[in-house]
Amino acid sequence: MALQRRKGPTTEDIMGQLHKDRVRFIHLQFTDVLGVVKSVTIPVEQFADCMERGKWFDGSSVDGLARILESDMYLKPDLSTLAVLPWERNAEEASARVICWVLTPQGEPFAGDPRTALMRVMEEASEMGYQFRTAPELEFFLFSPGEGGHMTPLRQDRGGYFDLGTGPTATVRKEMVKALQDIGIQVETSHHEIAVGQHEIDLTPQSALTSADNLITCRYTLRAIAQRHGLDVTFMPKPLLDMEGSGMHTHQSLLFTGNGRNAFAAPQDEYGLSDTACQFIAGLLHHAASMSAVLCPLVNSYQRLVPGFEAPVHITWARVNRSALIRVPQVNAQKRETTRIELRNPDPSCNPYLAFAVMLKAGLHGMRDEMPLPPPVEESLFTMDAAELQRRHISTIPGTLGEALEALRRDPVVQEALGEPLYTKFLKAKVREWEDYRHYVSPWEIDHYLGVW
Repeated sequence: MALQRRKGPTTEDIMGQLHKDRVRFIHLQFTDVLGVVKSVTIPVEQFADCMERGKWFDGSSVDGLARILESDMYLKPDLSTLAVLPWERNAEEASARVICWVLTPQGEPFAGDPRTALMRVMEEASEMGYQFRTAPELEFFLFSPGEGGHMTPLRQDRGGYFDLGTGPTATVRKEMVKALQDIGIQVETSHHEIAVGQHEIDLTPQSALTSADNLITCRYTLRAIAQRHGLDVTFMPKPLLDMEGSGMHTHQSLLFTGNGRNAFAAPQDEYGLSDTACQFIAGLLHHAASMSAVLCPLVNSYQRLVPGFEAPVHITWARVNRSALIRVPQVNAQKRETTRIELRNPDPSCNPYLAFAVMLKAGLHGMRDEMPLPPPVEESLFTMDAAELQRRHISTIPGTLGEALEALRRDPVVQEALGEPLYTKFLKAKVREWEDYRHYVSPWEIDHYLGVW
């Protein structure tokens, strides 16, 4: 697999700009199998050699990245991601970050690198004549630091969905957007969400690789800005009881690589969808259960995916029905090139590289097999009884992480999207998490059973 390489400035140009920006240190960034950001920090004087030869690190020291026998790894900077970090900048000096490819000692892309997994599936799409674009909507909560390291809800933040904020958190959110823009991340909108202290930042459509890079950067940027204001950020899917959880609705489209036109658009169709789009949706629906382990990877993810809180539970598609798993947003008749689909079950705790990889792989499978798309379901799914759901062949996504892992074990297509090393490491980590949870006695159980039975 060839790494993505873009023409750009020379080594001398880059080093000159870093000197101009007073950069003293550079964080060489990558992620582990769960999407946790890792980095090796080097003095700027080392960067010219790093651009040329890469930088060695011990991959076996990173959980889930490599075995002991594969420990020697190299980080090769993707120079298109080099950016100065606004919160690590002052009048005297600054720090920058660059996202790296993980390479073997032979200079080959390492199969255990989540970024490489996404690039591999994107190249598969490219061979079919398509470019995959995504636009995620990142939801999160702002909390106050509490005693003993526990976070407490911002009870003073009483804003609701789209409320015009004039309080402190509105200022924090605007500073977050500005920091993202300073790094080069394009923000489409931002607003308050439904729950207390909950916010959303929507990113513009980009190539899936750029989009995943941006999401990884978003998570630690928002944390850094929040900490400046004495606040904490959480991307936990369901942090508050009886409140809506945080999702990461992901808008998706395919563009023809030859002319850049939208392969999903068909003005003559009732929903504006081409055959390609319909088959892509059918593929997502077909693999929805097995993708859940990757898109909703925490035990807590399934506390969000319950009826009554605007989170999708049933494997259906629609236009106006927001309880459906996939929604087709309305587009202006003069802007057919913005045709897209919105997958609504991912949450912000996922590894975006792996999430986008399995989404694309599932869609391509639907296209290759010309899967038929079932009829849309525009009625409220929450009011349908079990008999009606069964009559209409409407199934549900897994209700627990354990069920999602079982579905993943049965799906070779989604496993192939991850690749054997990542699939094995991911499954092992998540099975361990699920088993730990199953052995845990929760406060709810103590409150309800102790002294009664």
